[in-house]
Amino acid sequence: MSGAAPARRTPLLMIHGLLGPIDYFDPARGLPQLDIHTPDMAGYSCRRVDTEGIDLPGQAAALARYLRERIGRPSWLLGHSVGGAVAMMVADLEPDLVRGLVSVEGNFTLRDAFWCARIARLDEAEWALEYGAMEDAPAAWLEKNGIEAGDERLRWAREILANQPYTTVQSMARSVVSATGAPDWLDLVRRVLVRGTPLVLFAGELSAAGWDVPEWVLAAARRVVAQPKTGHMMMLEDPANFCRMLGAIVEGEAGATPPPDMDVLNEARQR
Repeated sequence: MSGAAPARRTPLLMIHGLLGPIDYFDPARGLPQLDIHTPDMAGYSCRRVDTEGIDLPGQAAALARYLRERIGRPSWLLGHSVGGAVAMMVADLEPDLVRGLVSVEGNFTLRDAFWCARIARLDEAEWALEYGAMEDAPAAWLEKNGIEAGDERLRWAREILANQPYTTVQSMARSVVSATGAPDWLDLVRRVLVRGTPLVLFAGELSAAGWDVPEWVLAAARRVVAQPKTGHMMMLEDPANFCRMLGAIVEGEAGATPPPDMDVLNEARQR
C-alpha cells in the first residue's frame, strides 16, 4: 500500500526592486518548504535586451501571465521596494491567483520613490556616468547604503549592479514616479485590500521609520514585521534571518505561530 502523496509546496513569486535580481542569495535553498519563483523582468538579466514592457504596467502584465501559465495556482507574491508596487498591480490583475502579498518596504507613495525621482530627473548621459561609477565601485555603493562590504556582500553587489543596464533602471524609475504619483494609484491598492487579499508589511528595523505606509494600509495589514539590525536591503545584510522570517510569515498565514521577535515594525517607526 503506497503512502499518501506529499503536499505540494506553496508557490512564492518573488519580485525584485529597481535593481535586480532577487535570487542572488539563493532563496530556494533558504526556503525549501516553499516553491520559489524568481523570473527575470523585461530589461533585466537574460531579458536585458528587451525594449518593450520596461515599466510598471508592462512588468505587472508579464508577471501576471507567468502566474497564469507557469505556476497556474494561487501563490504568495513578494515585492521588494519598487517590486512591491509591481506585486500590487499583479494582485489587481489576477486576484484569484494571489493568496497573499508580502510587501518588503514596497512603494506606496512618492515619498518612498525619492531615489527613483532623482534618477528620473537626470538626463541619460548624467545617469549613465553615475551608474557606471556605481558599477566601478561596488564597495562604496554598499557603504553609502550603510552596509559593511564583506567578501560575500561585495560579490553580491557586483552581481546586482551588473544585472541590468543603466537604461532599464532609468526607464523603471520614471515609470515608478508616473505610476505611484497618479491619482488612481492608491485606488488600486485600496481595491486589492478591499477584496480581502492578505497583506504583510515587512521592513528592515533600521529603515522602517522612513517607509511611508498610509495609515489605512497599516490598519488593513494582517501583520507588520521588521527584521532586526538591518535596513532596506535586509536580504543582502542577513539572508538567513530574512528567509527564516519570510518562511514564518507565509506559514503563519496558514496557521503557524510567528516567532516572538517579528511584530516590531510599529515600534521601529516610532523611534
